[in-house]
This record gives sequence, C-alpha cells and structure tokens, in this order.
Amino acid sequence: MREALIQIRADSEAALEEAFVRATNAMRSGNSSEPVAVITFSSPAQLFSVISPKRWELIEHVQKIGPSSIRGLARAVERDVKRVHEDTSALLEWGIFEQTGDGKIHVPYDVIHANFDLRAAA
Repeated sequence: MREALIQIRADSEAALEEAFVRATNAMRSGNSSEPVAVITFSSPAQLFSVISPKRWELIEHVQKIGPSSIRGLARAVERDVKRVHEDTSALLEWGIFEQTGDGKIHVPYDVIHANFDLRAAA
C-alpha cells in the first residue's frame, strides 16, 4: 500500500533532516520508509493555495474512479476542461497526481494523511 503524508513545516531544515533520516533508515533496513511520500508545505497559505477545495475534490474523485483523462475528469466533476487542466497540472507538479503511460491522471497513493499543528504565538 502506498501512502503519502502532507505536512506543514515552516522550518525547512528540520523537514529535510527528517526526510534524510527516513531515507537512511529505509536504505539500512531494506524496507520502504513510512509514509512512502512526504509532501511538505511551508505554511497553511501555501498548502491551501496548492490544495484548494476544487483540487481536493479532484483528488477524491480520481482516487474513487482510478486513472482518467483530463477531459473525462472535467465531465465527471462538471467543470471546465481548461480549469481542470490547470488544477491537474499543479497537482502533478507537487506529486499528488501522476500520469500513466497513456497520459491519464491518477493518484499514486492508497492513503493520503494530512498532518499539521496550529499553535498560539509565543
């Protein structure tokens, strides 16, 4: 089962260090690191600019139906093809979507976890 973790980390050095530790542990053990993919955003604003409600709807829909063409996806969610193409391009760029050999869009993860903390300013 492939998993992804979406997180918000303002401290990019700590996020890189965590990724390095996971990769090192996976290499030493021969097992894949859990979760398989970590997608890190620097702020809530960045997260919500990349994964807007409309894009989240696309992610959920593609997880449900499996690989789809952009045009077919646009029809399924009753949205303009141009806008769906823009949204899928952004999700491809961030690694949330991937393309199959025949150009269809799919979510390469069985589960996507979202993990972030909101803290009061000190």
